Amino acid sequence: MGKKKEKTYISFTEEMQKDYTVLVPNMLPMHFTLIAKVFRNFGLRAELLETQGQHIKETGLKYVHNDTCYPAILVIGQFIDALQSGKYDPHKTALILFQTGGGCRASNYINLLRKALEKAGYGYVPVISMSLAGLEDHPGFHMGVKMVHRLMYAVLYGDLLMLLRNQCRPYELRRGESEKLALAWTDRLAKEMDAGAKISYKKVQENYRKIISDFEAIPRAEQKRVRVGVVGEIFVKYSPLGNNNLEDFLVKEGAEVTVPGLLDFCLYCVYNNMMDTEKLGRNKVQYPIWKTAYRFFTKKQNDLIEVIRECSDFDPPTPFAHTVSLIEGYIGIGAKMGEGWLLTAEMLELADKGIKNIVCTQPFGCLPNHICGKGMMRPIKERNPDINIVAIDYDAGATAVNQENRIKLMLANHSD
Repeated sequence: MGKKKEKTYISFTEEMQKDYTVLVPNMLPMHFTLIAKVFRNFGLRAELLETQGQHIKETGLKYVHNDTCYPAILVIGQFIDALQSGKYDPHKTALILFQTGGGCRASNYINLLRKALEKAGYGYVPVISMSLAGLEDHPGFHMGVKMVHRLMYAVLYGDLLMLLRNQCRPYELRRGESEKLALAWTDRLAKEMDAGAKISYKKVQENYRKIISDFEAIPRAEQKRVRVGVVGEIFVKYSPLGNNNLEDFLVKEGAEVTVPGLLDFCLYCVYNNMMDTEKLGRNKVQYPIWKTAYRFFTKKQNDLIEVIRECSDFDPPTPFAHTVSLIEGYIGIGAKMGEGWLLTAEMLELADKGIKNIVCTQPFGCLPNHICGKGMMRPIKERNPDINIVAIDYDAGATAVNQENRIKLMLANHSD
């Protein structure tokens, strides 16, 4: 028999759960506010990091090589900045990192983070791997069915609030009202995520209707704005820290922003696992689990779409099955490194919805995104000549002014 592989990381123990603060990196403010609340309801003293600024980037660059993936530089910089801030006792602090188990940062970030922590003098700080793939063992953090169930609703609620806010914000007569309402609902929903209470799906659907009704009541101007879709690598697509507050900039420039929801990425991960079995014969034991999860998630997404259509004139999300169908003739489902074929699919999805202006956000040097994003722009434009796509690179050396000027040029030549 071979020797048992020695564990090379510090586990987050049940004892630590009692008095450790767990810092959560922020990618989507509303979604992750709800996710952090779910963690707190299950016994973690979770705190969402909302720090921004040039110092985050500089801190990351101090402890990570500058050729490293830009989102890694930012996330690691935000963590180490928090540990150095004096706000937390590093000996009573843990970090949590979200992983899918796939390539790139989905599996490799955690070792990069630990190496940076060691270099910064915080090698003793535990890093929790949050992954359905069970990449590591952390006795003080359990991803049970009840937690996963609540996290799913955090994603659904977050997607709905993001969609409605974005469709109201450019037209609101009272500036800031859409954002204020979205934050108020985020706080309200967070209080309903109690670990002990049973989540009623009837109550969830009632909340959907109330949320939609509240956003419909916001007084809005009648004129239409140019619609701009945002796609790209998951962190720079969503995170204001990662994309230099791209959504705020687009709204200021007179655009209505559309960003595909986080649920689509979750479904993309589940779908890829199903295809591994159906096409390659891999993981046959887990196949029924992935298939059940896929049916469950798509049913919840379709229910949400139906509620939006029934109760309002808001533009609902695209059903995931239709999104998948759009890539035929463009890219294969085997292209699944990083955001993979989903990145191409989201550009086609936006065009299919009549949104012809697209910003493709990508970390500089990110090979999967340059292939499935920037590399697919030409074939997409050849078959959709009215589409207007601009690829924007984000890295530690890029200036916001340069990025904004390129986006302004796109808006000046926008497609109707």
